[in-house]
Amino acid sequence: MGLPVRVDGLTKSFGAVRAVNALSFTAEPGRVTGFLGPNGSGKTTTLAMTLGLIRPDSGGATIGGRPYATLERPALTVGAALSADFHPAHTGRAHLDIARRAIGLPEARVDEILGLVGLADAADRKTGGYSLGMRQRLALGAALLGDPDVLLLDEPINGLDPEGIRWIRVFLRHLASQGKTVVLSSHLLSEVQQTVDDVIVIRRGELAFAGTLAELQQGAGEATVRVAAPEQGALAQALEAAGARVHSQHGAALSLTGLDPEAVGRVALAAGIPLSHLSVEAGELEQRFLDLINGGAEPGAAVTDPRAPQQAAHQPEGGLA
Repeated sequence: MGLPVRVDGLTKSFGAVRAVNALSFTAEPGRVTGFLGPNGSGKTTTLAMTLGLIRPDSGGATIGGRPYATLERPALTVGAALSADFHPAHTGRAHLDIARRAIGLPEARVDEILGLVGLADAADRKTGGYSLGMRQRLALGAALLGDPDVLLLDEPINGLDPEGIRWIRVFLRHLASQGKTVVLSSHLLSEVQQTVDDVIVIRRGELAFAGTLAELQQGAGEATVRVAAPEQGALAQALEAAGARVHSQHGAALSLTGLDPEAVGRVALAAGIPLSHLSVEAGELEQRFLDLINGGAEPGAAVTDPRAPQQAAHQPEGGLA
């Protein structure tokens, strides 16, 4: 049985600055939850409070119903990567070995993790010479050492090249398919759009949206879907017969409304037409996200998680990212 992460009324101020204000949401097992907001919106502060690294002024957070501090072997339950900074004189192998010994795992686990995150060839290089993308892989590896049921990752895609982004996307989806709870923060929706199932958006430390990615898309208005296939004419006919409105053709792709991506996929499958591309056009969804984080829509005006209270939105921005 998976372990949900529940944040309930978390509030934290640093002096006169309210970093997080009465924030509540839930990240469910078997799903990838994107924790989104601009830099300085309180994402890292929230994750740090969830891990017991910062004491909240009020509210709390639980992992599988228990505060982090009460977990018997927390590193085997929760894997966290809040930073990609390491001692520059340590090798990647040495860093993982120190962590491995601290949580009582066998030595062989280090090589398993190095291979898993693609750092086997760089294992004995000093981390001071690692690229940002390599440091991100090492941070993820350290979080995975104990094969935890929950992963809390702060900006894990930052610095990765396109191949690395694709790799971590597939990898996190695989972990969620095993029933793990995966939470990753980002300040860019486009960075995690193809990875996440659920979305938590905060601004100025307060909840602006909590729901599925599909619900966020619905809030952006009728989605425009772009789809391509070798048999473009037959695909267009099948989609129009299913109720789609095909508006235009961009190169080898059709642009349409009236059907969501899942329905488009079902129509193509039923017609025996293989697809070479399927996506939601980013413009409308990205604008919806920008409206949420810039105040174009008041918190609570979006489709919100019924488990999370609606918030007001006039506290100063601050705290950690």
